[in-house]
Amino acid sequence: MSIPLKHTARTTTGVVPPTEKKKGSKLFALKTDFLKNDEDSIQKGILDHVEYTLARTKYNFDSFSAYQGSAYTVRDRLIERWNETQQYYTEKDPKRVYYLSMEFLMGRSLQNAIYNMGLKDEYHSALLELGFELEDLYEEEKDAALGNGGLGRLASCFMDSLATLKYPAWGYGLRYNYGMFEQGIYDGYQTEVPDYWLVAGNPWEIERLDVQYTVRFYGHVTERKSSEGNKFDWEGGELVQAIAYDAPIPGYATTNTNNIRLWSSKPHKEFDLDAFNGGNYLSAVEAKQRSENITSVLYPNDNTYSGKELRLKQQYFFVAATLCDIIRRFKKNHSNWADFPNKVAIQLNDTHPTIGIVELFRKLIDEEHIQWDEAWQIVTKTYAYTNHTILPEALEMWPVSLIENLLPRHMQLIYGINHRFLLQVTQKWPGDIGKMRSLSIIQEGDEKKVRMAHLAIVGSHCVNGVAAMHSELVRNAVFPDFAALWPNKFQNKTNGVTPRRWIQQANPGLSSILNKWLKTDKWVTQLECVKDLKQHINNPELIEEWKSVKQFNKERLADFIHKTCGIQVNTNALFDVHIKRIHEYKRQLLNILGVIYRYLSIKKMSPKDRANVVSRVVVFAGKAAPGYVMAKRHIKLINSVAEVINNDKEVDQYLKVVFIPNYNVSIAQVIVPASDINQQISTAGTEASGTSNMKFTMNGSLIIGTLDGANVEIAEEVGQENMFIFGLRTHEIAGAREKMRQKEVVIDSRLQEVFLNIELGTFGPPEIFKPILDSLMYNDFYLTMQDFPLYLDAQAEVDALWKTQDAWIRKSIINTSSTYFFSSDRAMKEYAEEIWNIEPCEVETSDYRRY
Repeated sequence: MSIPLKHTARTTTGVVPPTEKKKGSKLFALKTDFLKNDEDSIQKGILDHVEYTLARTKYNFDSFSAYQGSAYTVRDRLIERWNETQQYYTEKDPKRVYYLSMEFLMGRSLQNAIYNMGLKDEYHSALLELGFELEDLYEEEKDAALGNGGLGRLASCFMDSLATLKYPAWGYGLRYNYGMFEQGIYDGYQTEVPDYWLVAGNPWEIERLDVQYTVRFYGHVTERKSSEGNKFDWEGGELVQAIAYDAPIPGYATTNTNNIRLWSSKPHKEFDLDAFNGGNYLSAVEAKQRSENITSVLYPNDNTYSGKELRLKQQYFFVAATLCDIIRRFKKNHSNWADFPNKVAIQLNDTHPTIGIVELFRKLIDEEHIQWDEAWQIVTKTYAYTNHTILPEALEMWPVSLIENLLPRHMQLIYGINHRFLLQVTQKWPGDIGKMRSLSIIQEGDEKKVRMAHLAIVGSHCVNGVAAMHSELVRNAVFPDFAALWPNKFQNKTNGVTPRRWIQQANPGLSSILNKWLKTDKWVTQLECVKDLKQHINNPELIEEWKSVKQFNKERLADFIHKTCGIQVNTNALFDVHIKRIHEYKRQLLNILGVIYRYLSIKKMSPKDRANVVSRVVVFAGKAAPGYVMAKRHIKLINSVAEVINNDKEVDQYLKVVFIPNYNVSIAQVIVPASDINQQISTAGTEASGTSNMKFTMNGSLIIGTLDGANVEIAEEVGQENMFIFGLRTHEIAGAREKMRQKEVVIDSRLQEVFLNIELGTFGPPEIFKPILDSLMYNDFYLTMQDFPLYLDAQAEVDALWKTQDAWIRKSIINTSSTYFFSSDRAMKEYAEEIWNIEPCEVETSDYRRY
């Protein structure tokens, strides 16, 4: 999309800044023009960066240096827009939203930036003349390992939409040196090696040494009495420096370029020279290492006290630096703290940044000397909280003793906040000790703990779930007493994903189809346009084009599988995909048990019967947490089954099983467009929303799944008849678990056959998989056995429909054309209007560049 801009001057106000007169007109005269976007200018920029930034010559100008040079030239243009945007926001002083997330799973940036800035054709031509294919250079970029899964990818989709919709927004997070881990598969087992994603540098970040804040840990609190009342000073302890790294986020077809600011931890005191000179060399660098550890690794293992302490350190370090930055920006134009909630909205992406509620409160009371009630009103008007899970183990709680040691002033304030909150509870339910226990921020017991979700609810003006069913469970099952106390505080905001990355960039063939048949590319920012595709659903030409694009995408994935896993797959087969974090509730186990049954069935068939078998390529991908032993056993079972099936010549043309290692965003961009069906088979009532289901649906992949999370709303939009829904419903789960506990479950004969083959060693030493079978037989909490026959019935429906290809394609088209509701653009509009109360602030830009 190209939009000609109207103005020629670079400054957005048309007024000469006062600093120009002070510093001399020459400085500003030299910087009135933007970089040009013609092929010659782009080529010169690439070559200049290769020579001067990378210090390389034309004699060693390889693909990676071409990628780096291109990335730096794109970044140059991003910085221009970023500076223009931030200056405009400063002048207009709109209310801003600050999105706080411990994860931002951004994927690769080169393709996204070029597409959003409307420079794909220019860069393609410029690089072609230099001897490089732009698409090849995309592959040179390493994914930024700043997240783990859906939470981080959602945050990145939201940031893309906020910029595209021209909302004044900042993302804040941590700059981890190492990702969670790089996953390898050896002998079928997951292995974890450090994911040092910064090994080749990161051209997309801007180190901001001018933006640094000091963060305190440990120490003590001193109470000082005065005529104005008691004052509390947090003193001593350990000081760490937070240094900002910025990642500009371009909106699509707009100058508006927002920012994700990531914090890196550095020592407040670089080096203890006295200790070094005294011969204590280790002590001299100890503080430096301890400081840098804070942002060293995404999600350090928190099974030990030191691991818990480091995790809480990460969270506090993140919010403390962020609030310093937010408050500094607010104070540039404002002195009245009552205006703070009118200019600042802070969104907590899950409970990880919740200690920020107490930190803002501390700064208002201790540093700005605002009275308790006024300060608390400012805090609660500012914060909003998104809940992402109802699983008890994921609702964070920190030992009181840990917080008292690490953040002594904050623990004092938490006690005070909780005391005043419980007074409200007793007013609502006088004398009800049970309600007080249920609602208290402090959980009593052998070890007192702070319930971070409770603190987030008490300290926020709005709490939202991320899908209609999930929000109902949050309100009625997880926090019913809070909902009774504050019924208007709870909302639903169904998740969404950006169609720019997940259709336009990931699936160019589908993008071309939409452009052609809709006769516009407006769908890129107005996804509701895709509904008009249904008008052509019976057109043979569209059906053939749809088949052709899907086939191309399957061949692309087949090439990737062969290169990555060494497995040849049939591209005419049905591609059955299950990609997400490995977890018992997501039930990859149900899938692989179904695959085993399919394999055993094919083995027993006559050649005549096999002729009617629908060929399948079953694709798994995802990581298990390093300490999650059962999930790692599931990975081993998948790979052991795959090894047997893939080496059995009898079933070679009918079934293949692939586990793609080290799943990430860029791999997903290859897998999702190639999928024919995708598995969303979590136990009903356990998945908050899911976002891969939305990406698949946008790309015309049919869901086989339970009515869980956002599957419920997808079924409403696309029609349940265009999905393969099976399994127990949420209201049946409690009864099914009771049936399991009472040993009343009759195991399906087909599942018994699967168990027998595992026990007989068909797929490797049975003792390896005995814990898996035991978990099903003695505590099938996620109800895999009860859903198994229903799952097989749904898979039989899939096979039947696949044999009628035109009918299949029509359902695929309906899925794609019914996905507007699952755009992150829609989600961000709802957040902006119903939670944050912010409005678009479109930058009036300044040059004839095309976007």
